Amino acid sequence: MLGLDDGEDMNHDDLGRSGAEMHMTGRFEGEVIIVTGAASGIGAATARRFAAEGANVVLVDRDEIRLGSVAKEMHVDRVLAHVADVSDSNAVDEIISTAVERFGRLDVLVNNAGVHEGGEPEDITNEQWRKVMATDLDGVFFGCRAALPQLEKAKGSIVNTASVSGVGGDWAMSPYNAAKGGVVNLTRALAMDLGKRGVRVNAVCPSLTRTGMTEDMMGDKELLAKFSERIPLGRVCEPEEIASVITFLASDDASFMTGANVAVDGGVSASNGQPPQ
Repeated sequence: MLGLDDGEDMNHDDLGRSGAEMHMTGRFEGEVIIVTGAASGIGAATARRFAAEGANVVLVDRDEIRLGSVAKEMHVDRVLAHVADVSDSNAVDEIISTAVERFGRLDVLVNNAGVHEGGEPEDITNEQWRKVMATDLDGVFFGCRAALPQLEKAKGSIVNTASVSGVGGDWAMSPYNAAKGGVVNLTRALAMDLGKRGVRVNAVCPSLTRTGMTEDMMGDKELLAKFSERIPLGRVCEPEEIASVITFLASDDASFMTGANVAVDGGVSASNGQPPQ
């Protein structure tokens, strides 16, 4: 796989296998986890990690073929692949009901599905704006609302995938920035409302991560070099590294954490914005 330089190359398959082997702890044995956007990237890595730790996993995505490929990696009795578009509130309600019908409960919801549209503000169409808002923000709220009765029963938790783009601005990415900023503050608001009901709500805020959304960027060495200058750890994040934090936030190890937007960004947010000296 392409790293920021030859010294940073990582093998995705090896990282995924070692993650599964190192973390067969059973932290989620018997629990039921829904992961949206599970056909690739962070969602697929997160689903694999939960499965490796004993969970029953409901995989949700619009891409039926890739979703099926991820599902085939898991034990047939402990996985359910459900094709759906999270921007449709009725479809989200069906995700929850189908999961409970199959496994009898719901313990964790991971709202990870997302899309990206960018450009100069005057060039962004209404359709582009609504596409991003509908998936990246509306879909998160729809999932939280639909899952709440089951999560309250289980005293479970929600983990949202936000972004460093939700806590700071980017050039030519206003729809994505607005949607992810909404996820950041929605996470805080829901934590306030749901804490007294025993449901925790947290989010991860990744920086540049090797996913389907960033696939085109991974081949641009000049662009990656610019990123390497701004990321103190000097490399792109791997999906498994985000999955590790998501599963931590969902676990009892984080039992007193709620309303947190956790930076998993290689140190990007530690910077005051000045260039390297």
